[in-house]
Amino acid sequence: VQMVESGGGLVRPGQSLRLSCDASSLTTFSEKAMGWYRQAPGKQRVVVATVTTGGVPTYWIDSEEGRFTISRDNVKNAVYLQMNNLKREDTAVYFCNTSPPTPRYWGQGTQVTVSS
Repeated sequence: VQMVESGGGLVRPGQSLRLSCDASSLTTFSEKAMGWYRQAPGKQRVVVATVTTGGVPTYWIDSEEGRFTISRDNVKNAVYLQMNNLKREDTAVYFCNTSPPTPRYWGQGTQVTVSS
């Protein structure tokens, strides 16, 4: 099982990105809470947002500003992260995984770079 993340890129501050995670190889996807995580250069990987099997989100970063929206599609076995009003400090490699994460499920991640 491996997650396949996509949708990253180079954007300017204030712009948006929508990340996608293909978890089709996870046959128990609908039974798992899922999460988005990120790792900035020189820092540890941290959780960004998680979503329950029923689609209830929890935001661990920027919960007050509401810039991130996590969602899932239990038919497509996919997880999404909509990121608005991106800031330079959002620059990181973004990963999806179960919540809590399963070590052997880490994928390659998708790079998000926010720079003017």
